[in-house]
Amino acid sequence: MQKSTYESPLNTRYASKEMQALFSPDTRFRTWRLLWIALAEAEMELGLLITQEQIEELKEHQNDINYEYAEMMEKEVRHDVMAHVHAYGAQCPKAKGIIHLGATSCFVTDNADIIIYSKALKLIRTKVLNVIRKLSDFAYKYRVLPTLGYTHFQPAQLVTVGKRACLWIQDLLFDLEELDFVLEHLYLLGNKGTTGTQASFLKLFDGDHEKVKKLEQLIAEKVGFKRVIPVSGQTYTRKQDSRILNVLSAIAQSAYKFSNDLRLLQHLKEIEEPFEKNQIGSSAMAYKRNPMRSERISSLARYVIVNALNAPITASTQWLERTLDDSANRRISIPEAFLAVDAILNIYINIADGMVVYPKMIEKRVMEELPFMATENILMEAVKKGGDRQSLHERIRVHSMAAADRVKKEGLNNDLIERIAQDSAFGLDINELKDVLNPRNFIGRSVEQVEEFLKDCVKPVLDANPVEEIHVSLNV
Repeated sequence: MQKSTYESPLNTRYASKEMQALFSPDTRFRTWRLLWIALAEAEMELGLLITQEQIEELKEHQNDINYEYAEMMEKEVRHDVMAHVHAYGAQCPKAKGIIHLGATSCFVTDNADIIIYSKALKLIRTKVLNVIRKLSDFAYKYRVLPTLGYTHFQPAQLVTVGKRACLWIQDLLFDLEELDFVLEHLYLLGNKGTTGTQASFLKLFDGDHEKVKKLEQLIAEKVGFKRVIPVSGQTYTRKQDSRILNVLSAIAQSAYKFSNDLRLLQHLKEIEEPFEKNQIGSSAMAYKRNPMRSERISSLARYVIVNALNAPITASTQWLERTLDDSANRRISIPEAFLAVDAILNIYINIADGMVVYPKMIEKRVMEELPFMATENILMEAVKKGGDRQSLHERIRVHSMAAADRVKKEGLNNDLIERIAQDSAFGLDINELKDVLNPRNFIGRSVEQVEEFLKDCVKPVLDANPVEEIHVSLNV
């Protein structure tokens, strides 16, 4: 077996077969032929001299593309669309003369792109919903488990494991809103002609403006679209591509945030991504359990976020009614963004399906920091027993500094609670102090927030969007 040419890792390692199929040559060129059939059929229905026999011939050969002939013609004519027009015509001799009638190349290229992007966005949407569902189950399961919250990655107040997961879900709900907006507002190019004036179609229909408008409506309906861009140059505005890459970037950002959080938590030994029985974490250090899946999300997400710059730069540099410096960039940047986000969501689904939580490790870290956080509550309890608030505040400060030095300088455990229990000024024994130190007393409304969020914000979305559950088993 030889491996002598470049292969994209997005194909060989990361993206799903479904997403790869959507951006395959087969899908692209079959969609071109779908559009040529829709054009011819609509023109026939509006009175042009096109027969049903010609339409049937076109339909018969929509999916059996003669690639060798198309490649031969492209070498000769140096034009990919015309090469495929000739190739289609070679298979459909009766319909040869009416293929692409009145159209310019962008009729098939731009319209096909939007059709494919629409299907790809719907696949992405299904996977985002799957991640939300799996994270919701996780959040509910761990809604009451206290854990140390962090700001600046420094210990702060307690939250719960489920509350933290709701932060990840919230980001995805925002992404879903954007995704739905983009899907709802995808515009076909329609049949606009060389500079967007529809002059060639007006000529075909002898100046009948209503038939030209009806033609565009019929074509859109035949390929499953409601919206056609009202005005354009030769191409649809590349601002549409900016919208698409922006929402893909947004999803990548959310996944990146999740993956970074999980990498930190795995370092703390609190939560881990799935780790298979025979998985090797390091070629040198056999004991290691590296967060390789989360790291892969981070890596791919960074690519998508940077790649999203391609579309706005392309959109802003288009000249007047048409320039071709968009073509090569779009062929690479847009499909690869879809493939990369598909890969990111596959990994996200896999991780969300099997995250491992270590409650004892979480409790250990909570109890190491909680004495410091509990000092205000301890102060209040001591004052209730007749203590002097100002005097006790100073004693807590002194005890806290001593306990912190013991932890930081000597590497010993936090003995702040023992110090306070032994200080008669507080009048609290060790059992009373342990009651104060119950972590549940320090999580605020975390549990209620999780339950309210899942009920009021997440459940309506999932109920309104029932999708097939996806389980992803990663090959690499």
